[in-house]
Amino acid sequence: MAKRAIEAVKSGERKKMNAIWLETSGCFGEAISLLNAEDPDVLYMLKEFLNIKYFESIQGDEDQEALEELFSILKSEFVLIVDGAVPLAGDGLFTIIGTYNVRKITAKEAVNFLASKAKYIVSVGTCACYGGPTAAKPNLSEAVGVSEFLERNDVIKIPGCPANPVWTMGVLGHLVNYGVPELDKEGRPLAYYGELIHDRCPRRRFFDAGIFAKTFGGEECMFLLGCRGPVTYAYCPVSRWNDSENWPIGDNTTCIGCAAPGFPDSMEPFVKYGGGEGA
Repeated sequence: MAKRAIEAVKSGERKKMNAIWLETSGCFGEAISLLNAEDPDVLYMLKEFLNIKYFESIQGDEDQEALEELFSILKSEFVLIVDGAVPLAGDGLFTIIGTYNVRKITAKEAVNFLASKAKYIVSVGTCACYGGPTAAKPNLSEAVGVSEFLERNDVIKIPGCPANPVWTMGVLGHLVNYGVPELDKEGRPLAYYGELIHDRCPRRRFFDAGIFAKTFGGEECMFLLGCRGPVTYAYCPVSRWNDSENWPIGDNTTCIGCAAPGFPDSMEPFVKYGGGEGA
């Protein structure tokens, strides 16, 4: 989809889409993941099919100057991409995205305002989609996911901790080309979240044969070690990170369900030793 978007923009069939990448409350792993994209890489994406006017981690301007860049596209069609959860405690003062005319702008205020102007809203990463690690117990900042905060069901979710850049680029490419992709009831693109990790796992044959690992390091199914692949929808067995062949199960460790609603609290404990009850 990203390559198709580039071709469509070059041919004049489509125009570059304006975008705001808003970093709220999270570890910023989504930005790092995107910057590690290979085919196409993030610079090619920015030059060819997406015009990101605001992206704190990579732009040169800071604070008020950066916010003025953000305000400059508000009258155009743009996609709002939110990376991180939205803290509600203290009227949102747990996360300040910048200062404008001496006034602190909270993530809560920014997301609410920009969402009202955006043509599309995309939440990238599990924190933005469901609250994720930012909202883990005891959640002192009262952080929530973007769709829960906005009370809207039209937010496109790209969960993962972090989200794979292939998924993020693919969704953004689809928005440029065709608009909103086909989504499941959670708001996730079916192209990347239509199947369980378990159903595409290279160890599935061991599960079907009832052959389970009791310790790490073998090639058997890790269901009894607490693998969450059977309850997690994601494209992990197909598209890897950083243009490599590696992923958790390929590295002889369990899937911890980082792309699933409720992660991390509802996915703990991440490991069960001694052939326990499994996921």
